[in-house]
Amino acid sequence: MALLFRAYFATAVTGQFMYNSKGTPTNGIYGFMKHFLMGVNHFNPSHVAVCWDMGSKTFRTDMYNGYKSNRPEAPIELVPQFELAKDMVASFDIPNIGVTGYEADDCIGTLSQVLKEEAEVVILTGDRDILQVLDKNVSVALLKKGMGNYEVHTPDSFYEEKGIQPRQLIDLKAFMGDPSDNYPGVKGIGEKTALKLLQTYEHIEGVLENIEALTKGQKTKIEQDLDMLHLSRQLAEIKCDVPVECTLVEAEWKYNVNKVNLKLEEIELRGIAKLLRHPAVI
Repeated sequence: MALLFRAYFATAVTGQFMYNSKGTPTNGIYGFMKHFLMGVNHFNPSHVAVCWDMGSKTFRTDMYNGYKSNRPEAPIELVPQFELAKDMVASFDIPNIGVTGYEADDCIGTLSQVLKEEAEVVILTGDRDILQVLDKNVSVALLKKGMGNYEVHTPDSFYEEKGIQPRQLIDLKAFMGDPSDNYPGVKGIGEKTALKLLQTYEHIEGVLENIEALTKGQKTKIEQDLDMLHLSRQLAEIKCDVPVECTLVEAEWKYNVNKVNLKLEEIELRGIAKLLRHPAVI
């Protein structure tokens, strides 16, 4: 979903929407398919699955009314492209995965933790929140500006960058909050302070156990926003126990090029076929 939105807004800013002969906008799905196939061609996976959000209502919005309430409704030109994107993915005979009440990241987190026992997992996304699930056999390829540019993270590279372990990202976001997801964390505690606290005391409980050792300002800010600190942690944590399944057999990267080309012709995504790699054809 992050890649589809990114692809849509990258072209929508100019107001130059692509339309097929049926009058359906296709700029988002076109960009999404470029991200999708360029990622596959770059990383050469043996198996592929795609995870989607299933609407704006989730357990997080039930917990906190303000969660993502700052985000506008999806543009009308993008709405019909959601199903087109899923149809396009389905034409490759790989899973479209989503669970009502959860976000795509929760499905990704769950599957990564299950499948890491069988395979090396690479998560391709534009969302840094997923870095918290980095683990042995789980890496994250963050999409950088442009097409086909990736910043690949492992637990070691994350530690080198932040000085904390991936799972500590949850507590980091609990302190800092997240403006894009619209929860405040602890007002007045920014990334620099939050990182120092976690590097010193490991987690929120460690900070609270040693709260008398903090500066007067830090102590006051945390005590004033203690409830929001705990709530923000729940909002920040990617669930890794979602009721979702995907076997490696289902996700095997094998497709029928004729079937895919028929779907490309139906949606009128000209120029995408050249990104198909024939070794994956059946």
